[in-house]
Amino acid sequence: MRKLLALTFYSVVVLSLASCSKSSSPKAQPFVQTTPTAPVDSGWAFETTPVFADEFNYTGTPDTTKWGYDLGGNGWGNQELEYYTDSLKNANVNNGVLHITAVKQFLKGMNYTSARMVSKNSGYLLYGRVEASAKLPPGKGTWPAIWMLPNDWVYGNWPNSGEIDIMEQVGFDPLNVHFSVHNQLNNAANSHTETTNIPTDTSAFHKYRMDWTPYAIKGYFDDVEIFTFVNPGTGSNQWPFNQKFHALINLAIGGTWGGSQGVDANIFPATMQVDYIRFYRMIHK
Repeated sequence: MRKLLALTFYSVVVLSLASCSKSSSPKAQPFVQTTPTAPVDSGWAFETTPVFADEFNYTGTPDTTKWGYDLGGNGWGNQELEYYTDSLKNANVNNGVLHITAVKQFLKGMNYTSARMVSKNSGYLLYGRVEASAKLPPGKGTWPAIWMLPNDWVYGNWPNSGEIDIMEQVGFDPLNVHFSVHNQLNNAANSHTETTNIPTDTSAFHKYRMDWTPYAIKGYFDDVEIFTFVNPGTGSNQWPFNQKFHALINLAIGGTWGGSQGVDANIFPATMQVDYIRFYRMIHK
């Protein structure tokens, strides 16, 4: 998938033709090249108790001890049309489900509002398993995603420090769901991506999962492996995935990819639903 850049409050985010609603970066850290190491598959397992989870078994505002927000409406480096808020109108929990809702509402120069939630405190991993259950919104112009960015931009601005897209979809192509990783050498149109057809992704909940070890990043939809990117052992130019990453959940409107076939003004409000998200640590050997 494809990306561009822009600054966020909790994280740096990047977007493009095939990436989730992403954008720029904070002040970059000096580039550090890791020493290449040939990967070895040691058959790592994962803990069975989550180190971070939200089951959304409450009502009202998303848990502020677990979630923050990226706020604003600058297009997020990708010509998006929404203004992200922390309003209950755009992010709320009821009936055991998180609802991220895009509303046709003019705010500060943008024609739509929505939410982009960012995990915080213990909501990060360095190797482990992430899984979420979600139902995606129908409608041309929507662009939902569950994805990860590094806590610290050790190797420089995007894409050098990496990005992991556990799930993203665009409303004009509603049955296809994508898993991608981005690095210095493979990003934007040249990213590592796999696409799977899920005929009921907008009408039923499906599980979106990532297993991340020093050897590889693997993606699973409904526990079926659809993506594998093996650490090539060339260093951080292709494997910046040896740092802590946190999660983002958002629903963008429009953008260079999500809006490439226009936006249907009749679909609003449009809602992405998330039943749970869980992080499990890898068991080190």
